[in-house]
Amino acid sequence: MSELPSAAIDERMPRPAPGTGRGVIRLLVRTPLSAAGLAVLLALVLVAALGPVIAPYGVNATDVLGALRPPSPAHWFGTDDLGRDILSRVMLAARVSLQVAVVSVAFALVVGTAVGLISGYLGGWVDTVLMRAVDVMFAFPVLLLALAIVAILGPGLTTAMLAIGVVYTPIFARVTRASTLSVTEEPYVKASQAMGTRRSRILVRHILPNISGPIIVQTSLSLAFAILSEAALSFLGLGVQPPQPSWGRMLFDAQGFLGSAWWMSVFPGAAIFVTVLAFNLVGDGLRDALDPRHRTRMGRTARSGSRGSR
Repeated sequence: MSELPSAAIDERMPRPAPGTGRGVIRLLVRTPLSAAGLAVLLALVLVAALGPVIAPYGVNATDVLGALRPPSPAHWFGTDDLGRDILSRVMLAARVSLQVAVVSVAFALVVGTAVGLISGYLGGWVDTVLMRAVDVMFAFPVLLLALAIVAILGPGLTTAMLAIGVVYTPIFARVTRASTLSVTEEPYVKASQAMGTRRSRILVRHILPNISGPIIVQTSLSLAFAILSEAALSFLGLGVQPPQPSWGRMLFDAQGFLGSAWWMSVFPGAAIFVTVLAFNLVGDGLRDALDPRHRTRMGRTARSGSRGSR
């Protein structure tokens, strides 16, 4: 008896209008800053994927006689204290930074979203226990908690990804819980509960699709902070280990040459800055594009502009 009403409820459930996904992408591309950020990220992904092929030199190809050479046609970003080409190392380090960011944020996204959904929907003692655990994690500064995890498990790429993922899990849990609390009071959720629909079905079919906007925005912003966290851990010698390249590790190696070889620190630092800025620009664009009021306002502006041009 419960399956038929559940199916009927699913059919009446609010869903994004046809073309909403394409509309979000159009709004994202139409905004100059968001489009610029998206273009930078696409270029970064291409560099990370094709780095070993397009890099002019090997990642650890040394030339002691050519050490500390300034930028030149032969070495666009100069060379480091071992004669390694900085452009090649910056390009190949992009893959490491993106790998750490994507894996760690994916871990935080899955675990944090699950915790937030369960906590916000069930409430009661389950909500209290889960949120107190989240509060304990929030009590520690992000970098301090990551350092503690790495100190326990030992430095390395895998440990860095796990540490960053654990650090950002509470953020996703809080965002998801807050959105779940508001959506749970919607009539379609109440009707589904009254029909005896399974809790897992309600969470997956009714609640999760309607809270995806804030989660998507939080994901894009967390990717930016994950890049910074990985660079900080690698700078302290607790993240990516040599000889594997990392922007943070390159900054650590450059600190003794700030006066004599400025290019050793400027280009890895610029890579971190541009990547984090691009993620933030895309995150801001997604926040506006997923806001129904902003989409309506942008649509009216576009229509009025087209009428004015005619």
